[in-house]
Amino acid sequence: MKGIIKLFGMITVSGVLFSCSGSLKEADYQVVPLPQEIIDVMGNSFVLDDGVKILYPQGNEEMKRNAEFLAEYVNQMTGKALKVEAGTEGSKVILLNLGLDSENKEAYQVKVDKSFVSITGASEAGVFYGIQTLRKSLPIVKNENVALPAVEINDYPRFSYRGAHLDVARHFFPLDSVKKFVDMLALHNINRLHWHISDDQGWRIEIKKYPGLTEIGSKRAETVIGHNSGQYDGKPYGGYYTQDEAKELVDYAGKRHIIVIPEIDMPGHMQAALTAYPELGCTGGPYDVWTMWGVSEDVLCAGNDKTLEFIKDVLAEIIEIFPSEYIHVGGDECPKVRWEKCPKCQARIRELGLKSDKEHTAEERLQSYIISYAEKFLNERGHRIIGWDEILEGGLAPDATVMSWRGIEGGIAAAKQKHDAIMTPTSFLYFDYYQTTDIDDEPMAIGGYVPVEKVYGFEPVSSSLTAEESKYIIGVQANLWTEYIPEYSRVEYMELPRMAALSEVQWMQPERKNYQDFLFRITRLIAVYDLVGYNHANHIFNIRASLIPNPAENVLDVTLSTIDNADIHYTVDGTEPTESAPKYTEMLKIKEGCQFKAVAIRPGGNSKVFSEGITFNKASMKPITMLKPISRQYKFEGAITLVDGLRGGKNYKTGRWIAFYRNEMEAVVDLLQPTEITKAQITTCVQKGDWVFDARSFSIEVSEDGIIYRKVAGDSYPEMKQDDSNGIYTHELTFEPTKTRYVKFIVEPENAVPEWHGGKGSPAFVFIDEISLN
Repeated sequence: MKGIIKLFGMITVSGVLFSCSGSLKEADYQVVPLPQEIIDVMGNSFVLDDGVKILYPQGNEEMKRNAEFLAEYVNQMTGKALKVEAGTEGSKVILLNLGLDSENKEAYQVKVDKSFVSITGASEAGVFYGIQTLRKSLPIVKNENVALPAVEINDYPRFSYRGAHLDVARHFFPLDSVKKFVDMLALHNINRLHWHISDDQGWRIEIKKYPGLTEIGSKRAETVIGHNSGQYDGKPYGGYYTQDEAKELVDYAGKRHIIVIPEIDMPGHMQAALTAYPELGCTGGPYDVWTMWGVSEDVLCAGNDKTLEFIKDVLAEIIEIFPSEYIHVGGDECPKVRWEKCPKCQARIRELGLKSDKEHTAEERLQSYIISYAEKFLNERGHRIIGWDEILEGGLAPDATVMSWRGIEGGIAAAKQKHDAIMTPTSFLYFDYYQTTDIDDEPMAIGGYVPVEKVYGFEPVSSSLTAEESKYIIGVQANLWTEYIPEYSRVEYMELPRMAALSEVQWMQPERKNYQDFLFRITRLIAVYDLVGYNHANHIFNIRASLIPNPAENVLDVTLSTIDNADIHYTVDGTEPTESAPKYTEMLKIKEGCQFKAVAIRPGGNSKVFSEGITFNKASMKPITMLKPISRQYKFEGAITLVDGLRGGKNYKTGRWIAFYRNEMEAVVDLLQPTEITKAQITTCVQKGDWVFDARSFSIEVSEDGIIYRKVAGDSYPEMKQDDSNGIYTHELTFEPTKTRYVKFIVEPENAVPEWHGGKGSPAFVFIDEISLN
């Protein structure tokens, strides 16, 4: 794949225009994120040569630093060492100015003519973003002059909060790595680093009043292997940041106009803290820093006055380290089972007069009390809180900002209550999810499927909000949880290039976004990734395949494309495609099962081979009707998924599976004419840790008229055991040859999760893919 990236560098360079003399490579202002307005101006280009100086206002240290950043970036891109001086005028200069008249404090304007370049901002931050645009517009050359075409760029961000989240609790990354992450944010015009520094699996920040948090709470005895497999690596794990190191990061980020927002997750996700101070828990311990992933039932005791003192003391030290307006207090995934049985918590509920009703339990209202306590403490000291959307449960704290992660509904609810909200839904912006459906060659991830295109397509402001309510959606953020990310290089791999798509969601107006145009522009940004040594993913250079069932013609429509319109060759017999294989020129219509493969042929190296097993049976492409609802959360393309000839893999969130929850799957396939069948089959996908279990029963009924059915086969399956493997399960029923038109598939899910599971007693999901008849 490195050869492919080098090729794209050549494609970019070869597409750059040249000056009249034919000797200068030109800047290209079509960068990521794309500026709001780029106006071509008549006139000669500005020539960036060794004599150019960068000027900044005398006495302004922030602007001096901006000028030094620009000089560093120019040197990185061109090899030129430009001088930096205080000043306000001159020829052959890049002039950095303040004073742009704009309501948006991060706005900037770039003007270029033959004698000078000016970057004028509404603030020092605005100038910095203008510098980033100029930086990314430059071609990558070695000690060559560069022509900057005459232009006027007027730009500003759509959202004031443009965030990226980094979890350092599950896996710890050294300070230098976190600084590298900050540099990555700066390249993408991101202005908030949400730093998740405490959790069940480790406490990562020094608190001087509670030294045990790092002496004990930062260390776990070992770490579970894989997805809570029950096997452990036997290796002690730890790490934390001193307060001086955290302040160093705050300063480093601040110089790049990025605010670090710390998260101390409370009252749940606190087992590491409880290990050091067991008296803060409902049971009194003993506790261990968690060695597995998931959510611990042991949380801070809300009825203990020492807990309130602990919250106050920890936050008092946190705000001395982090001057951010916002402090994140978590509030997510806090099980209430300990509180329900804890005498102190129940006494607190009575003391506060908290009551259960049809909307909230008393224990949920107790959580709201804890969050409000933290908010009051922070408000009195000039800070505001952010919490995950669970803080809506039990009543929202008066001035809280909601981070909506379980979908966009929490953000919508907050906005309707006139509370600020930040959108960060799992299905679009969780960068710990897989980037591709081909996970066999990918590093392990938590699951899910969030490709670049899906990130790019996210719209944060729901049409259900009024214009006034929409103002409360203040930002967008992508999250990276690190259970399965043990080293920093993988952080970069999971972030890039999805962060580029995120930056356009955060910065651009929605009507100006265009994914195809983005793909054209991102190749030049990826060249910058390579220049600075980022370990980015390359999936966007692979073949893009659209496989759409076409029941009207009883075929599967296959459309192929690449980012650069490279020639594509394919085979349908399972052999490896080469340049001598048939060339793709138009939509293919697959009418029978095959092993389809395709490759993009490029001079600098071919793409990864796209491969898809297509399986047809008597149910394939036939009309299918659902008699019981598909889970709204996992409906994807709906019922046609079951008969599209495409089998799902081990990742149930790719759209190849559909789910059923709290009801059976009951589906009727219309074979269109009486057809003899003797065998029926379903496949299920199991991920027990996600409450996704195998079927408990499967039966087949047939009908001549679609009204009266008779059962021809059925079977039941045992409750899953703890040591049963995750993965794909196949269930097959055979029966006497039967000629019929309508076939009803009935699949019963696990209605009560087994006792050994954390979700015991609750209904489970059953995910089903291809159903077949033969």
